[in-house]
Amino acid sequence: MTLTPEQRIQLHGFNNLTKSLSFNMYDICYTKTKEEREAYIEYIDEQYNADRLTHILKNVSDIIGAHVLNVAQQDYVPQGASVTMLVSEGPIVEIPEESFDESPGPLPDNVVMQLDKSHITVHTYPEFHPSEGISTFRADIDVSTCGEISPLKALNYLIHSFDTDIMIMDYRVRGFTRDTSGRKLFIDHEISSIQNYIPDEIKSGFDMIDVNVYQENIFHTKCKLKEFDLDNYLFGYTKDKLSKAEQQEITEWLKLEMDEIYYGKNIDRSS
Repeated sequence: MTLTPEQRIQLHGFNNLTKSLSFNMYDICYTKTKEEREAYIEYIDEQYNADRLTHILKNVSDIIGAHVLNVAQQDYVPQGASVTMLVSEGPIVEIPEESFDESPGPLPDNVVMQLDKSHITVHTYPEFHPSEGISTFRADIDVSTCGEISPLKALNYLIHSFDTDIMIMDYRVRGFTRDTSGRKLFIDHEISSIQNYIPDEIKSGFDMIDVNVYQENIFHTKCKLKEFDLDNYLFGYTKDKLSKAEQQEITEWLKLEMDEIYYGKNIDRSS
């Protein structure tokens, strides 16, 4: 494996850069009645309970080569769950050539990265619109690492772990480390976009927006599914049970909900 001069930087000591990935996913569903809403929330709580979320985070730690020091997990009433992991540097099983490249990371059958003294958290937020029958499930995952490896290598696996209509991702490199001459390094790897860590087959199914502040090492990407099939948003039945007028009305509500989340603002509903 041949490294470029930039990849051969000799540090004064431990790499003190902090790299943080925030991954937010949303699942949208139409739930016409109170019973449907309660059933949807129950389904979400079962699918993404604290035990399963812990399993997902342990796979994340495997992907980045971390050793789990402590796990705190909790299911909540009436809904939702949280898991927090404290992790430390783990053994390096393999270092792939693409570890320095902007490319999608591995799925959990490969342990390929290294992490040092950091944390991974997930929180879930099921909720519903009070009058329009829209239920929304949100999961917030944060992966914070210290050292050479970026948590973006876990992004591919996180995307595969959730059924998502909208993804909002933030990545930031904070602090600095020093080379042997004492010169500060505020970032130790090239990055142009979070999109470069998302597989092409996934990107092709989403509309995507980037808002990046390169001089501050802040990167932001939003993704919204391109294709819309109403059957994928009905809970417990299909659209053939609805009239054409109902199908149109529900479709408009769902798309409006998705646009408001995607653009991060309320949209005029009177037009």
